[in-house]
Amino acid sequence: MSAPQQKPRVGLFVTCLVDLYRPTVGFAAIRLLEAAGCQVEVPRAQTCCGQPAYNSGDRAATRDLARGILDAFGGFDYVVVPSGSCGGMLREHLPHLFDDDPNLKPRAAALAAKTWELVSFLTDVRGMAAVQAAQAGTATYHDSCAGLRELGVKAQPRRLLGTVAGLTLKEMAEPEVCCGFGGTFCVKYPDISTRMVADKTRDIAATGADLLLAGDLGCLLNMAGRLAREGSAVKVRHVAEVLAGMTDAVPPIGEPRR
Repeated sequence: MSAPQQKPRVGLFVTCLVDLYRPTVGFAAIRLLEAAGCQVEVPRAQTCCGQPAYNSGDRAATRDLARGILDAFGGFDYVVVPSGSCGGMLREHLPHLFDDDPNLKPRAAALAAKTWELVSFLTDVRGMAAVQAAQAGTATYHDSCAGLRELGVKAQPRRLLGTVAGLTLKEMAEPEVCCGFGGTFCVKYPDISTRMVADKTRDIAATGADLLLAGDLGCLLNMAGRLAREGSAVKVRHVAEVLAGMTDAVPPIGEPRR
């Protein structure tokens, strides 16, 4: 008799926004990862991925944060992130912070190689083809810039959402166009950011969908804020909440707790 296959150890990189604004996304990620046969741990020592400092040109602060990430997540089989933005930072940019450090460069490269965005990991690594969840209504999906362009996340969430009972997907005319958040971009260029998110909410409204989904909380907070200011009835959620069947656990993004 063969020995039972050991579950892969996954370190969940929660992200700052999920920790501060939407912990339910983290719990939904854990539920999905466990359903995919993983042993999930959430290192208490984790901090920011470093992207705000990195985008602002503060390489010293970014490297300090990156060293902490290497220590906190180095021992896992995989690092999974419910955010294309943070996932892109860890996978595409963190290794280059140590190009001049022969001791840390291999560790950074190894961490980058085992880092995955949540839904991409579920489908591309664990082979998940369906979820046991239900959500009545029509949804439209926004492709975040980093998840799409840095990590290739496009078909994976749509594939799993297609198995959610009662849910119909309706595409925007331009789902790949930026929402205007861009981390520090919306702070540095508020007028441009406002115009971009206004264009995005018009595209959302044109679909007739009653639910907006995405895989990045930053994008979702930005779009939810604009939709609320416009008086829109469209509800906003992270895709993990729908896939995990946890929409009853917390109200849509931007709405007060009942």
